[in-house]
Amino acid sequence: MQDPSNGPLATQATSSFTEHLQRSRPELLPFNQALPAGSVPPSPHATTIVALTYAGGVLMAGDRRATMGNVIASRHIEKVFPADEYSVLGIAGTAGLAIDITRLFQVELEHYEKIEGTLLSLVGKANRLGAMIRGNLPMAMQGMAVIPLFAGFDHVSGVGRLFSYDVTGGRYEEQEHHSVGSGSVFARGALKKLWKPNLSEEAAVAVAVEALYDAADDDSATGGPDPVRQLWPVVYTVNRAGNRRVPERDLAAIAGAIVESRAIAGREA
Repeated sequence: MQDPSNGPLATQATSSFTEHLQRSRPELLPFNQALPAGSVPPSPHATTIVALTYAGGVLMAGDRRATMGNVIASRHIEKVFPADEYSVLGIAGTAGLAIDITRLFQVELEHYEKIEGTLLSLVGKANRLGAMIRGNLPMAMQGMAVIPLFAGFDHVSGVGRLFSYDVTGGRYEEQEHHSVGSGSVFARGALKKLWKPNLSEEAAVAVAVEALYDAADDDSATGGPDPVRQLWPVVYTVNRAGNRRVPERDLAAIAGAIVESRAIAGREA
């Protein structure tokens, strides 16, 4: 067997695009960048992501705010992305690095499908994402952590499943619902009260938006629905038919109903 860095193994086809880059061009990996000496300069951070199961699938939603210290770096950032046709990925942590890892993960899944001629299993996808997060550990130790939330439809079991991670790449399957990011403690409180088994897709979207609304109410780094700027959360559902981004007009109606119901409750209190 020859040295992997100088022989047939270096060019051998692999179903992992990340492994291919690690062999041939490791400097292109987002978590293999050399940081300059000294403290890490301030960078935008993505905040709250929520996910929950519903009858026939799973849903993920994220607010639109990114912060840099006490400054709002962006009101328009998107934090939830389709990983492939049957899975979605939400990011919290260092925004630029998280987006690069998301893009690499999307290519990873597409590359596997082209090489193997079939989709990777949902657990296989979750494991590969964990390996990427583990690869980012040196960056996380320097203050550039990436904490994703991953969800998708499992064709074997016929249900939606969701997975959380820690900075070491540890993967944990969550039951019912979960949230990550700076506003997660408030969002989880809302999810515990609002979630129930066998929610309809429409009801699940309303629960997610209300959980983000509650998080924004107590966490300055989380942006709530903004009717003035016409900014609404990014929400994806995933079921047997694939992933779907919920239209903004639907989110506007749901957010309006939440604001109105709370205004009525406040007047009656």
